[in-house]
Amino acid sequence: MEAIVLAGGEEAWAKRYGVRSKALVPYRGRPLAEWVLAALEGAGLSVVYVGENPGLSPAPRLTLPDQGSLLANLEAALAHVEGRVLVATADIPHLTPEAVRFVLEQAPRAALVYPIVPKERVEARFPGNRRTYARLKEGTFTGGNLLLLDKALFFQALPLARRVVALRKNPLALARLIGLDVLFKLLLGRLSLAEVEARAQRLLGVEARALLTPYPEVGVDVDREADLVS
Repeated sequence: MEAIVLAGGEEAWAKRYGVRSKALVPYRGRPLAEWVLAALEGAGLSVVYVGENPGLSPAPRLTLPDQGSLLANLEAALAHVEGRVLVATADIPHLTPEAVRFVLEQAPRAALVYPIVPKERVEARFPGNRRTYARLKEGTFTGGNLLLLDKALFFQALPLARRVVALRKNPLALARLIGLDVLFKLLLGRLSLAEVEARAQRLLGVEARALLTPYPEVGVDVDREADLVS
């Protein structure tokens, strides 16, 4: 299996460090992206990297230029891999080979697998870190910055993904797409993980599963400059 690292885009605050991309901002002596590349290599994966690469180490197998959007970057990278692939963002510097191997070894056989982390795990490992959580019947979780994806799924789900991106500033329309029944149950804390998976499968047309992981490193990213002190 190969991995894709998405490192495109620009952050205004990154320019204070002499770079345009957040992926190249230094963290503990290395660019953020290098921590991710090292973890993936340690787990035995070769990498297709999308974004500016000034000589990152360990070197990815292939570097592609930023295409201007997350979906376009993912589509470009998928043209160079086959089958199932692990997708990661370049801003998760705490990622470890152990966490990556857990995802690879424990993931169910589904076209799309999305790791989720219990809130208590995040707070125990990264106290004070601000994350976005969803309260479900089974507990409160944050999503990971990793995704196991079947290549064929991406192209099947691409029209839906484009709709979601287009509606991101129209909450009501986005809610209608997802389903108001699901959103109401989520707000009330009555939505189950199985219901989330079923709705995702209905929307995408393929089996989508969540993977409960004890490794908060997969879900704690650098969203803003203050996160660099974590």
